[in-house]
Amino acid sequence: MIRLLIADDHKIFRDGLISIFNNEGKIKVIGEASNGSQALQILGEIEVDVVLMDINMGENDDGISTTQIIKQKYPNTNVLILSMYNESSYIIKSMEVGASGYLLKNAGREETIRAIQTIYAGDTYYSSEVSDKIMAHITNKNKSSIHLTKREVEILKLIANEYSNSQIAEKLFISIRTVDTHRRNLLEKIAVKNTVGLIKYAIKEGLVHL
Repeated sequence: MIRLLIADDHKIFRDGLISIFNNEGKIKVIGEASNGSQALQILGEIEVDVVLMDINMGENDDGISTTQIIKQKYPNTNVLILSMYNESSYIIKSMEVGASGYLLKNAGREETIRAIQTIYAGDTYYSSEVSDKIMAHITNKNKSSIHLTKREVEILKLIANEYSNSQIAEKLFISIRTVDTHRRNLLEKIAVKNTVGLIKYAIKEGLVHL
């Protein structure tokens, strides 16, 4: 039996969840709280397996900070965030403080039960929409942060199109020495060893096409 604590400031929402779990059989609601302080008080009195935590429970009551305290004081208690917010900032913060999952409030009965059972078993659970937000965040974080000047981009494109230094110099009306300097700077900025590396980077960034 999974011992569940529901922390949400809307009683009608808590009552709806309780009615769902009472008919489920494998999950028992052993406490309900309308704010983070109440949740922590209950955790200090009884053993809880999973906390179903809302992020925003009224003024100055942050479910994320409460989650952080729970994970510090009761590391064996798993927290599942159940929120109406699907912004990546909330999702990432909840992961950083130790929440085991993040579920949106538009989730159905079966998914909610599955999420609770999943994190109780020691795994993590993120709804598909939340997972998409996480992947988008990771992708954006890993995107190239290399800043190339307009001239460097011009030269990189010509290099990728197999122009020699002398041909680049002639086309851009600059000296070969200047082209060579730009080429060395590009190698250093992009952190590659040779022209092949520059070409691969140009293709990856969509500056040239095969």
